[in-house]
Amino acid sequence: MLSYRQLHYFWTVAKAGGVARAAERLGLTPQTVSAQVAALEEDLGTQLLRRRGRRLELTETGRLVVSYADEIFQVGSELEELLRSRPQGRSVLFRVGVADAVPKAIAYALLTPALQLPEPVRIVCREDKLERLLAALAIHHLDMVLSDSPLPSGTEVKGYSHALGECGVRFFATPALAAGLRGPFPHNLEGAPLLLPGEDSALRAGILRWLGRLQIRQRIVGEFDDSALMKAFGSGGVGVFPAPEVIASEVMRLYGVTSIGGTDAVRERFYAISAERRVRHPAVVAISDAARQGLFAG
Repeated sequence: MLSYRQLHYFWTVAKAGGVARAAERLGLTPQTVSAQVAALEEDLGTQLLRRRGRRLELTETGRLVVSYADEIFQVGSELEELLRSRPQGRSVLFRVGVADAVPKAIAYALLTPALQLPEPVRIVCREDKLERLLAALAIHHLDMVLSDSPLPSGTEVKGYSHALGECGVRFFATPALAAGLRGPFPHNLEGAPLLLPGEDSALRAGILRWLGRLQIRQRIVGEFDDSALMKAFGSGGVGVFPAPEVIASEVMRLYGVTSIGGTDAVRERFYAISAERRVRHPAVVAISDAARQGLFAG
């Protein structure tokens, strides 16, 4: 009998263009993926992949199997969607990925409307790097990915970016650190210890370009993939840190910091990325509507 797990591993290898990339998407070791594909070939009695130099390519049979696998997993996704949306008094499952660059307060504010639908919703959140979340979206393990950037150009994942809104950026520091800064904003950032989001964050690049245009010398003392960890270091007085304007009051209340200034020259944008052009999942629709009419209405 055909193993659908093995078929899924082979299909992922074909879509990713190699075993290593497929293993990363699946969260497995390359050895495990190779062994499962080899087992599938043995069960089918035919070769599906062949090595051409340093690359793997599909055999003619392999291309045929991929075309059938496309249909199989598409039908499976449609069946899962149907079962999740049937009104039988059971919770609608909503699986969402949150890119680690997205501030937790923003994620909470954006996702809360999904829990206020007439039908009960069970939300399953997964936080990770955007690339890995998109891989999960591609194989229908997620319904939506919440990100601070749209779907990267040139990505192999088929998906669609839906803009939720944007806002300016404000900078924060502990009262003691803020008292030692010199001059008006933004020139009080000159030489100040600065905490920034990690390289995967779209906000980081915007801030650095803005500081460069103003010819403000940067003294970066910390970089963080996790926005909450960056704020925790900021609350300890390690440095000045940025956050979206729309959550400024919450940042000051939760972390005991004060605002030293803000700018609209740097914009933070947020997107819902889905596998479908027209959003149908009720939770994603609720999130999109509430973001535009509420959180980012201004």
